[in-house]
Amino acid sequence: MHVDFEKLRMSGAGKAIAVLTSGGDAQGMNAAVRAVTRMGIYVGAKVYLIYEGYQGLVDGGDHIKLANWQSVTNIIQLGGTIIGSARCKAFTTHEGRLSAAFHLLQRGITNLCVCGGDGSLTGANIFRSEWSALLSELVQQGRITDSLAQQHTHLNIVGLVGSIDNDFCGTDMTIGADSALHRIMEVIDAITTTAQSHQRTFVLEVMGRHCGYLAVVSALASGADWLFIPEAPPEDGWEDHMCARLGESRSKGSRLNIVIIAEGAIDKHGQLISSSYVKDLVVQRVGYDTRVTVLGHVQRGGTPSAFDRVLSSKMGVEAVVALLEATPETSACVIGLSGNQAMRLPLMECVNMTKEVQKAMNEKRFEEAIQLRGKSFENNWNTYKLLAHQKPAQSKVPNTVHFLFACRVFANAPDTACVIGMKKKVMSFSPVTELKAHTDFELHLFDQKYSKNNKILLECKTAVFCVYIC
Repeated sequence: MHVDFEKLRMSGAGKAIAVLTSGGDAQGMNAAVRAVTRMGIYVGAKVYLIYEGYQGLVDGGDHIKLANWQSVTNIIQLGGTIIGSARCKAFTTHEGRLSAAFHLLQRGITNLCVCGGDGSLTGANIFRSEWSALLSELVQQGRITDSLAQQHTHLNIVGLVGSIDNDFCGTDMTIGADSALHRIMEVIDAITTTAQSHQRTFVLEVMGRHCGYLAVVSALASGADWLFIPEAPPEDGWEDHMCARLGESRSKGSRLNIVIIAEGAIDKHGQLISSSYVKDLVVQRVGYDTRVTVLGHVQRGGTPSAFDRVLSSKMGVEAVVALLEATPETSACVIGLSGNQAMRLPLMECVNMTKEVQKAMNEKRFEEAIQLRGKSFENNWNTYKLLAHQKPAQSKVPNTVHFLFACRVFANAPDTACVIGMKKKVMSFSPVTELKAHTDFELHLFDQKYSKNNKILLECKTAVFCVYIC
């Protein structure tokens, strides 16, 4: 969506915007805070930084500070979040949200940008839905005047997804996922050199309690021998299959094996597959010198990648524009990435879709869970499986592959057309006898459908097969 920034200049005069980071930190959050702050100032709004997440909102006081342009200077390259993040139990209570509403009203804030995971964004939506009732209760308690409540009748909410797991449906990438992948790949590349020197097998555990994105993409990027993710538990007897695969790799000259496992990996029966179990299995079954490396919070640390800095900046700008354009009838939205563009999406629809993935996994509908993750996840998973292990050669390759079902027939005249097939993996024309042998086929000729019942006659003329309609 094209935005005329010049028209937006000073369009937010008289408004107040607050930004907070909540839940687990992710590289790129500082870039998002910077973008929201500076875009807010650009449009003429007051911008407040809320420190320590929802806890700062509940506590108020110095946890909510007015920002200026320089407040966010030289933070775009920093990992973590300079305004802090905390998991706040108080905000899950009615009393906590009542205090939060009071502290926002003290400063005239009715526009809130929350950067966090689906839990943080769900909490923000609950807060928004209760806003009118919270104001009425504050008036009844005498903590605010009725006129103040009338001036701030609704709360606008916009979410930014900060999660290294890339586990939120509706967006191609979440803030921090790309940087976490960079950390993982740095570790894998470093381990590969020492593993090769000593002919070792390494089992690397990456984050992803409920989502295997980091494991899938790092396995694809590193050429890992085996992969475990929550969305695709291995079939029963996987232990034998995995050990055979590792042994086959060594027998063909490889000096190392890399196994990547998401921390939430399970088997078909829902039992956790731990990195230590996999390590002991390899040692006992094939006798390889095997080590475990648990990457842990190193995946959250370090500087954000260029991609995450740009992503967060785009999302932060779009978040402010969304807040300016919000009305009392506007539902809460989340800013996602689609086709490298920042897009507004219905917040709770995305949250509910994300929960559907976990529900599918709990009900052992694993293929559906992979599909719900989105095309990108599914494609990465299929590509990894394709490239991880050489498939046995087929004993006999068919001479001709035909596209006969709903195939398109190309013609130069109403009564002639050619049928294209594949022969020895090269485009070729089908022989008449082979085509006639098929009992069911359909030809599309000049927007009309013809089947074998239409008495189609085929004739070979100089390697072009013509179709005559009787």
